[in-house]
Amino acid sequence: MLKGLVIVLHVVACLAVIFSVLLQSGKSAGLSGSITGGAETFFGKKKGLDELLGKVTVFVGILLGVTSVLLGLQFFK
Repeated sequence: MLKGLVIVLHVVACLAVIFSVLLQSGKSAGLSGSITGGAETFFGKKKGLDELLGKVTVFVGILLGVTSVLLGLQFFK
């Protein structure tokens, strides 16, 4: 039961890391900067959105690491 919950949490964390990294703009912001120009007015400042996505990425990355260690050490037999 508990192992299944950790596996589901691990899969959700994997998908969240993928999406949060893909949503961040690159340092050059070449093509992605021109595409998301309209989104800046909807979400507010672009810098604020990038900072939020950076914090979300760090949090979800730590969660992914913890679930990886738990599943790797096989606490749940």
